[in-house]
Amino acid sequence: MLLEGCVLTQAKLQRKINHIMSVKIFSSTDFPAYLPKLNSLYDDLFSGGKGFRSKLVQMVSEPIGISKDLQNLLCQTIEFIHNASLLHDDLIDRSVLRRGKPAAWNKYNPEYAVLAGDYLLARVMVNLSAHGNIKLVQYTSQMISDLLEGEWLQDSVVGDFFVTPAQLDRIHNLKTASLFKWCLRAPFIAQNNFDQDLHLCLEEMGTILGQLFQRSDDLLDYDIRNNEGKAILGDLKSGYLNSFGSFVSQNMNRGQVDQMIKSKTLVEFQNCFSDVDGLKIFEQKVLEFDQINSKLIDLYQHHLSVLMSLLKEKITSKDLFNSLQPLTEILYWRRKPAGH
Repeated sequence: MLLEGCVLTQAKLQRKINHIMSVKIFSSTDFPAYLPKLNSLYDDLFSGGKGFRSKLVQMVSEPIGISKDLQNLLCQTIEFIHNASLLHDDLIDRSVLRRGKPAAWNKYNPEYAVLAGDYLLARVMVNLSAHGNIKLVQYTSQMISDLLEGEWLQDSVVGDFFVTPAQLDRIHNLKTASLFKWCLRAPFIAQNNFDQDLHLCLEEMGTILGQLFQRSDDLLDYDIRNNEGKAILGDLKSGYLNSFGSFVSQNMNRGQVDQMIKSKTLVEFQNCFSDVDGLKIFEQKVLEFDQINSKLIDLYQHHLSVLMSLLKEKITSKDLFNSLQPLTEILYWRRKPAGH
């Protein structure tokens, strides 16, 4: 049940997100001046990106009264971890571009990319330890461990064109959703609020947001709601069967799977279903995939209602609801208001 009078339209939320000040998470004074290549690498890395995860931290932190200094620490933490994972991912995947620019391993060298990512993770631990909340340090350490485990598991299924959706869900929960869960839970942990029911609810919500974000990102590979101009069939050509590819392959025979693996264009991929009705079947599969994820969106809304019940004594709970309620529209449907 939605809170009466609290529903913020998706367009208004998008404008709200756009107007949230991006926390300056990187400064040349944060890292040794005697390592100029490291600072140059970070200049490139942090100059792009939407900073959505740090904005999500702010969307949770502001309504519950987190101080600006602590918000900045939390935002820096999640962005350092996220960007460290990008440095490592690009190297593992041999992606030559990151945000339209040469990836760090490609511009500098692989060793620098590894060291730069490791250094960011080390700085996270140093900064959080100085804050002194051991529970926050422990949770962040576990999240980093989950993230790395997810990367290991994902690498293990490259070339496996019979990987199941359940296997990929496990990977995405570790690699993608772990960061979303942290964004929702860390502000409460920083407040020393360890209510078990509260964190279970936030955990479920973060898991769903991460799954929706990853599945939507996987659809871009098949040119579905691809407003970002992502390369078509990039995952498939790299030997990785993402969540949508795994979903549609469940009912394919071996010959169709072999044809799918060899697909170089979206038309060739669609023809795996049928030479005559390939496009029609493909569009039906997208609709079925969307319907599955619409049920996840409904489940998220249920958990959000539970969260509001748990926070009913908080006068800021309506503001938190307004921030979190439409996120599924942005993360899965990639809907943006006119003019954006």
